[in-house]
Amino acid sequence: MKKLTKILSIATLAISPILASAPAIAEYPERPVKFIVPWPPGDLEDIITRMIAEEMTKQTGTPASVINKPGGGGIVGALDVAQARPDGQTIGSFVADILTTHIHSGNAPYDQTTFEPVGIFLDYPFVIATKADAPYNNLEELAKYSQANDVSLGHFGYQALPTALTFKAAKQEGIRIASDSAFDENNCSTLATGDADIINTTTQLILSCLKSGEVKLLTSITQERLSIAPEVATLAEQTGITQTLWNGLFVKKGTPTEVKEKVAEIAQAALKSDRIKGLSNTTGAGIYWIGDSAAEEMIAKDFESSKELLEFMNK
Repeated sequence: MKKLTKILSIATLAISPILASAPAIAEYPERPVKFIVPWPPGDLEDIITRMIAEEMTKQTGTPASVINKPGGGGIVGALDVAQARPDGQTIGSFVADILTTHIHSGNAPYDQTTFEPVGIFLDYPFVIATKADAPYNNLEELAKYSQANDVSLGHFGYQALPTALTFKAAKQEGIRIASDSAFDENNCSTLATGDADIINTTTQLILSCLKSGEVKLLTSITQERLSIAPEVATLAEQTGITQTLWNGLFVKKGTPTEVKEKVAEIAQAALKSDRIKGLSNTTGAGIYWIGDSAAEEMIAKDFESSKELLEFMNK
């Protein structure tokens, strides 16, 4: 027995230097993290993603930053995440279009299995807005007005879900759109310069002219009425069209579960901040957290419904 103990002791001493020199298992994040926002800076997904990146830096001590990569209706930025390693070092902040209509239309160099959701955090306060002095206050009144007057629409492109939802509502309610144009940003100036009579956009992009009273809302494409305009009926209330717009965090498929859980934990901590609550109160945005299988179910449902919308747009 003494001989065996001696042998084990010698073996342990021999292995100890090896164990001491072996590197510890790296803890995520190993190096600076990039959050890819495939749109210009300034809108809600950009602002909230920056807050999440700040929280990651605060919690981990590893730099995390937001990179804006607009182009192709979000496809350029999404491609960065699609081509990244599945290690959580590159995270996409994606609007619903990137995972739905772009894939259906064949524009995307990725497919439905390329990304995995970390979580969905935003019900976009998308709206249809017009100048305050327009002689209509809702979609029914707009429909009547459009029968005798030309109405021009400003939107974010034909593959954007808000555009498809607006055209579907127009057809259903009898709104005659005489002309339409796509803009990189639909903001106060789009209406002020007369480039469009009505626009679909987010409250964040028209906040200043909403506050000044220069612009009013005809409807919101949201789950609930906006807290900043509770008198304005939602698109679902006015037309029965229930689909809304969301934004979430996505990683390359195959990213380790523990990495996704860490990102989710950090994101949820950021969403509880007073700054986020203030942003929600100011813009009317629905800010929440839907993760795991619930997010996958939500995406799958919207994937199917967006296919119908795209078919409608292509008729």
